[in-house]
Amino acid sequence: MRTRVTSIVSRILIMFIVSMMAVGASMAQPEFWKREGWKTDFSKTSIDYSEIMSGGPPRDGIPPIDRPVFVSVAGYKELSDRDPVIGLEINGDARAYPLRVLIWHEIANDVVGGKPVTITFCPLCNAAIVFEATVNGKKLDFGTTGKLRNSDLVMYDRATQSWWQQFTGEAIAGEYTGTLLKFVPARLESWAEFSKRNPDGKVLIPNDPNMRSYGRNPYVNYDISPIPFLYRGAMPEGISPMSRVVVVRGKSKDEAPYVISLERVRKEGPIKNGDVTISWEKGQASALNGAQISESTDVGTVSVVRKTGSGDKIMVYDLTFAFVVNAFHPGVKIIQ
Repeated sequence: MRTRVTSIVSRILIMFIVSMMAVGASMAQPEFWKREGWKTDFSKTSIDYSEIMSGGPPRDGIPPIDRPVFVSVAGYKELSDRDPVIGLEINGDARAYPLRVLIWHEIANDVVGGKPVTITFCPLCNAAIVFEATVNGKKLDFGTTGKLRNSDLVMYDRATQSWWQQFTGEAIAGEYTGTLLKFVPARLESWAEFSKRNPDGKVLIPNDPNMRSYGRNPYVNYDISPIPFLYRGAMPEGISPMSRVVVVRGKSKDEAPYVISLERVRKEGPIKNGDVTISWEKGQASALNGAQISESTDVGTVSVVRKTGSGDKIMVYDLTFAFVVNAFHPGVKIIQ
């Protein structure tokens, strides 16, 4: 009996020490970050700083693309039909951002159709998201902090050095705390799909082809690993944390998203949710599986559209992992 009591007391003591360490870390981190050179106003935040962890590289150690270079779609032969790209169309300006490039940079600051935008890809969350880069009439450029929260990229704007959560588009520390970036509808699709729809479009190419091993996947077999990398939050129940899910975002921050497993869409689609249709087509390679992206497992392309009087309207959606939903939308049911 005494041994059992001692064991219980020991566990309670360990839990107390761990919790105190977490509190201490949350108090100490802003001071440490300031010594790294950050000018962020860390007195303003919407999160517990103990949730932030280093991803390894320093600020802009994963270098964003600030002066994107494009070539015409016609005649471009560097991509296979199955290569995944973020397809973006604004005011008749159609551009493709290949993941074989973005996986090494994570952020591209651009102006498309006259609109400043930031194109982002977080490999650890498989989150390909485009934002308007104008806040309160001010154009912002973004970089990578080298930090993660819930395994997701934490960005920063160069004007105020506020920190922004990539998956939610919300400023979580600094002057802009609580501000939300506006999502821009985009497609995560195959090169064949984009080029067929936009033969007169443009495609992003590396500024320096020798800077990185473009086309190679630095996260081999990540999307079939049992657990996410650099994640210490709760895991979803009843589904593998690394299962791909389709997230159709609500019309506002407070409206819960509609979330359905990719497997369900593949087997039973098209899936209708009110006036929104979610469909799937084969032909797109995973950016996070095989050593060469173009030769990787086929995960297909998801399409999310809403019927309107003037035709189908592309919706803002994500094709991410189940653990990401559980981290940022706790309590939201994943339809399987």
